[in-house]
Amino acid sequence: MSLRDRRVQYETAGIERGDLSDSPIEQWHRWYEDSLNAEVAEPNAMTVATTGLDGAPDARVVLAREVDERGFVFYTNYASDKSQQLENRSAAAAVFAWLDLHRQIRIRGVVEKVSDAQSDEYFSSRPRESQIGAWASPQSKPIPDRQFLEQRVDKFNEQFAQQSVPRPSSWGGWRLLPNQFEFWQGRPNRLHDRFRYTRMQDANKWLIERLAP
Repeated sequence: MSLRDRRVQYETAGIERGDLSDSPIEQWHRWYEDSLNAEVAEPNAMTVATTGLDGAPDARVVLAREVDERGFVFYTNYASDKSQQLENRSAAAAVFAWLDLHRQIRIRGVVEKVSDAQSDEYFSSRPRESQIGAWASPQSKPIPDRQFLEQRVDKFNEQFAQQSVPRPSSWGGWRLLPNQFEFWQGRPNRLHDRFRYTRMQDANKWLIERLAP
């Protein structure tokens, strides 16, 4: 079957304004719980889009590790391409796609680095192998071969053999601070349900609008 002819008919129940929380973060948690109950693979995976240093868009999938009223936190190397792009321009967007449920959530906002204490706390919770990996990988930089990476893993395993692995200063968290959400529910005949939340001047209030599909 060609891509042009591939069709999936969305038969899921729709959503109305009365089904939605006044808080987009609370609504995100509701849908996240639904994705857990449906055993969606990697339900905390989100595509984060940034602006490249050349002005072109860039995107990749990361894992959201903390979600609260302030926003969505993910962790990475601060020397990575995405971090350099966020340092240069703090605007970003994210998408959660729970295709098994015919749902997606789009988020737009600005970013900030989380505190060193918060990054330390999360880093200490990671498996030791992942901690070593954070030291071993010069993320986004060209490397000659896989052996180069494995040798660096051996090096840092030896260096930290008799101690806990500290967090590299070049590794930590970013928080996406949302100013807009869109909740999308697939419906039959491509007449999908879409609701947009836009942060109002009062930061605790959101304008909620239904959008045409």
